[in-house]
Amino acid sequence: MKKTISLRVNGSERSVEVEARTTLLEMVREQFGLTGAKLGCDIQVCGACTLLLDGKPVSACSVLAVDADGCEVLTLEGLGGKDGLHPLQEAFMEFGALQCGYCTSGFILTAKALLDECPNPSDEQIRDYLAGNFCRCGCYQEIMQAVNAVRSKE
Repeated sequence: MKKTISLRVNGSERSVEVEARTTLLEMVREQFGLTGAKLGCDIQVCGACTLLLDGKPVSACSVLAVDADGCEVLTLEGLGGKDGLHPLQEAFMEFGALQCGYCTSGFILTAKALLDECPNPSDEQIRDYLAGNFCRCGCYQEIMQAVNAVRSKE
C-alpha cells in the first residue's frame, strides 16, 4: 500500500509516494538520488545511514519514510551552502578524517547535530555523541581533530 508524504528535504518541500515499508534511507537514496548516507549494518549500529530528522541524528535504515511525513530531513548533500562546504566538511578534508568515505556522512551529520545542541562540547561529550558511528578505517583521532577544529571556531 502506497502513501503520499510531504516533507522538507535539504530545505526544499517535497512530496513523494512511498510504500509503507520503505525506509527513510531507501527513499532519500532511491527517490531523491541523495546517496551520501549509506546502508552499512541495517540494524542501527554503524551510523553510516545517519540523517538529521528535525535536527536530530537518526538511523535512517530503521526509520520508515511515512514516519518522516511533515518533518525536515537534512542529508550531507544539503549541508553546504551557496558559499561552499560546511565548516565540518572542510575540517574532515583538512584533517584526513574521511579515508574511504563510507562513514563520513554519518559522522559529519552527527557532529553537526552535536554542535547545534552544544556549540562548545568537551572531548568526552564529542566521543559520547559520536559513539554510534563506526569508522572501519580507524580515523577516530582525525575525526576528533576535525570536530575540535570547528568547535573552537564557534
